[in-house]
Amino acid sequence: MGYQKLLLGMVFLIYLVSLSFIGVNGIVGGGSSAEKGVVIIHGKCPIGRIHNDFVCATLDWWPPQKCDWGKCSWGHASLLNLDLNNKILLNAVKAFSPLKIRLGGTLQDKVTYGTADNKEPCTPFVLKPDIMFSFTQGCLPMQRWDELNSFFQKAGVKVIFGLNALAGRSVHGGVSVGPWNPTNAESFIRYTVSKKYNIHGWEFGNELCGVGIGTSVAAAQYASDIVVLRKIIQDVYRGVEPKPLIIAPGGFFDGAANWFKEFLNKSGESANAVTHHIYNLGAGIDDHLVERILDPTYLDGVASTFSGLKNVLQNSGTSAEAWVGEAGGAYSSGCHLVSDAFVNSFWYLDQLGMSATYGTRTYCRQTLIGGNYGLLNTTTFNPNPDYYSALLWHRLMGGRVLSTSFYGTKKIRTYAHCAKESKGVTILFLNLDNSTTVNAQVALKFAEKPYYHLRGSQRREYHLTAKDGNLHSQIMLLNGNILSVNSDGDIPPLNPIYVDSSKPITVGPLSIVFTHIPDAAVKACS
Repeated sequence: MGYQKLLLGMVFLIYLVSLSFIGVNGIVGGGSSAEKGVVIIHGKCPIGRIHNDFVCATLDWWPPQKCDWGKCSWGHASLLNLDLNNKILLNAVKAFSPLKIRLGGTLQDKVTYGTADNKEPCTPFVLKPDIMFSFTQGCLPMQRWDELNSFFQKAGVKVIFGLNALAGRSVHGGVSVGPWNPTNAESFIRYTVSKKYNIHGWEFGNELCGVGIGTSVAAAQYASDIVVLRKIIQDVYRGVEPKPLIIAPGGFFDGAANWFKEFLNKSGESANAVTHHIYNLGAGIDDHLVERILDPTYLDGVASTFSGLKNVLQNSGTSAEAWVGEAGGAYSSGCHLVSDAFVNSFWYLDQLGMSATYGTRTYCRQTLIGGNYGLLNTTTFNPNPDYYSALLWHRLMGGRVLSTSFYGTKKIRTYAHCAKESKGVTILFLNLDNSTTVNAQVALKFAEKPYYHLRGSQRREYHLTAKDGNLHSQIMLLNGNILSVNSDGDIPPLNPIYVDSSKPITVGPLSIVFTHIPDAAVKACS
């Protein structure tokens, strides 16, 4: 402990008095100023754990006619019409090996399943603006379900399927009453099992908790229905292991804490994961999205949502985990040249980092493709910047979450995990300042050897910036090189630069840096 206190004292002394200190790479970006900072990794024990496949994405049901404020951004990105033969799509998903994909969204509670015993015609959604969600009931043909599962198997997808939770209920404006009718869902589940399709989890309903979006279901009724769903799963999957997860309610926690408490109290251990949705930036048409993304105080605001759900789960007496089941930042399909541009990675990676510190085990991004917030471009399938941010997180940030403190400018956000499938730690830096370079010293608490012993060893750095410094660019640079797929649709390699581990980490203005330090040994990662 003595050397750790001495080390911290030395680091802070450097920070306070060495005002002319410049990092290993000097001042980044001509004309920018430089400041010092200290990132302290508290390495005694993890403060949380995430799944190995923490990064998740969604596929939705919206038809091409889905429009927001006169702009139609969905194209052919629906579960019903997505081109499953696209090479970029296959390669983009395979790069995660595996990727959780949650199938669902607003229209899932209007979906029927075209199984043999469903006597209703299996017809697509039809636009009808004067009804709830603006579309009629639509149907998933079993041929399309077969095609989807063929793709999922080739791509290495762990499927989360969102079931229609309004079946059988009477919808009276903002409230839906009566028990769930599971007949069609059970038939669909039985078909899925008979085809030996691997489903990681069955999710029940979409945004029906609390006051709901469009309509709502009371917590007591929802709890009763999910007990029914669990019995169906236990029956249909008898003799099949592992059994899929039961996931619910897939809605908003803010303003619905009492609903979540009652649901958990009355459903017991029926739900394995409790999902909630995040759209904390506002509407896609809002003119202040970028301002909010770059405001650390605004970003901090959503912490109360994560901590609130964590507290509810801890006090519930259940073993259910917290998941973010859908998060697009800006609602109503996001915003072109914000949600699909470099600037959104500041929001997205901050969400991944913050949610992990509050016990979130899986985080599903709205969407893999579709709308303006897709990880992939809806028309070309080319990866947007957030795709590469997600892939780097997936490859570098391990399951054990470390407490991290940064001393310096408030415009730097930092998160740290034990490294993934490697020794050491990985630190994520987000620099929200448009003119200041930060040279960050690293200090390890509860290190197995002093950090200054790393002189001569090398760390791996991944610096992400926008092309031409334009935050609205849809082209991301890694260590100064453009990231793009080749003519065969292959995802480019994400290669680091190597830097002496004893040198400060240089974080340029409006940049993102992942730093993997293999020789940074802390007790939490042993």
